[in-house]
Amino acid sequence: MKKLELLMDATALDRALTRVTHQVLERNPALDNFGIVGMQTRGVYLARRIAEKINTIEKTNFNAGILDVTLYRDDYRMALKQPEVKVTNIPFDITNKDLLLVDDVLYTGRTVRAALDALTDFGRPKTIQLAVLVDRGHRELPVHADYIGKEVTTFKNQEVALHVTEIDNEDSLWLMEIEEAD
Repeated sequence: MKKLELLMDATALDRALTRVTHQVLERNPALDNFGIVGMQTRGVYLARRIAEKINTIEKTNFNAGILDVTLYRDDYRMALKQPEVKVTNIPFDITNKDLLLVDDVLYTGRTVRAALDALTDFGRPKTIQLAVLVDRGHRELPVHADYIGKEVTTFKNQEVALHVTEIDNEDSLWLMEIEEAD
C-alpha cells in the first residue's frame, strides 16, 4: 500500500476524539449505567482514550472493554489462512447498559454487524451506540455511526489507515492506495 494523503495528524486526531467525547456526554448525561467497548485492534486504543477523556471531564473511573469479532465475521471462513483471534475482555456486565461501541473506520458495516452478534454472547445491552473515528462510506449493510470524528470520501482501491502511538509510534490517519498485484 502507498500513502496518498495525511488526513489527520496527532493534534487533529485528539481534537476529533475530544469532540466525539463531548457528543457522547451530551447524549448520555447519566453515566451510572454506561459502558465503553473498543473493537480490536485500533478501536481499543480509541475507546481507552475516550474513557480517559470522560474520566477527566466527569471525574469518573471508566475502563473500556475489549471486543474481538474475528470468529463472528461472515467472511473469516472464506479466507484460506487460519484467522488470528485476539483478546476479548469486557470487565463489566453489559446487560441493560447503554454501551458505546468504538471502532476506527466504518466501511461496509460488516465488522459492526459481527460486533453486535459478539456482544449478544455477553448479555443484552439496553442500547448500543457506535462511535468511529472515520466513516469512509461504501456501506453494504444498513449500519450508521452515532458519532463520527471525520467523514472521508474514498474509492474502492483506497483504504483509510489509523496509526496509534501504542502500536505505530505515532498518531496519524492516512488515505492509502491499494497497489495492484503485477
